[in-house]
Amino acid sequence: MPLKRPVIALPADRRIIGKHPFHAVGEKYIRAVIDGAGAMPLLVPALGDEIDVDELLEHVDGILFTGSVSNVEPQRYQGPPSAPGTLHDPQRDATVLPLIPRAVDAGVPVLGICRGFQEINVAYGGTLAQKLHEIEGHFDHRESDDPELDVQYGPAHEVVLEPGGLLRALAGRERIEVNSLHSQGVERLADDLLIEARAPDGVIEAFRVRNAPRFALAVQWHPEWQVMSNSFSRALFAAFGAASRERAQLRSA
Repeated sequence: MPLKRPVIALPADRRIIGKHPFHAVGEKYIRAVIDGAGAMPLLVPALGDEIDVDELLEHVDGILFTGSVSNVEPQRYQGPPSAPGTLHDPQRDATVLPLIPRAVDAGVPVLGICRGFQEINVAYGGTLAQKLHEIEGHFDHRESDDPELDVQYGPAHEVVLEPGGLLRALAGRERIEVNSLHSQGVERLADDLLIEARAPDGVIEAFRVRNAPRFALAVQWHPEWQVMSNSFSRALFAAFGAASRERAQLRSA
């Protein structure tokens, strides 16, 4: 009998559509879990402390913390107020920030992307810069104004992969080219995190959790976009899926 697919949770955004709240996850992340990680996606509503973390962790083999159009509320990292019009999702913050360290400590593999990358840094005590493009020495990391998604998600710049890191091992080379669709970024990296990649302007683009018992890594770019057409993105999601599969086998033993 073939092995069951591991179950990978995807915490949702809470969004108002029309007059009603919905809990939603972008389909590109769902497809990356299915196609890239070879796993079964499980969408988790953004209900804050109504989610029993222990119960959730008993039922999942991995967690993908996705990107989003919203930003982490700055009071979560003692940052200055956001610019007017900035979209926030306090229900998602309340759901994922307590979940992240609990999941890592429990040996649940985690992967963070864009907002998820920033969430992991905040969850471990780091801070965020809200407008990288206004900081001297940094270039503009925001997406192109072109309406075509293939242009917005197209290659934007290289990142340098740290020697001895997981990403360097997956890539088999020092540099890879990535897309870039973010205005925020790491200001101060949390002490429990180790840099995996930097952009040419020095912005931290990837990190892993120090001393995590299993896969616990995050990237600022979007490897989920057309995941199967990019060799490095395939390798990243395959590694995440393999770690989740190991966890699933231990849970069923």
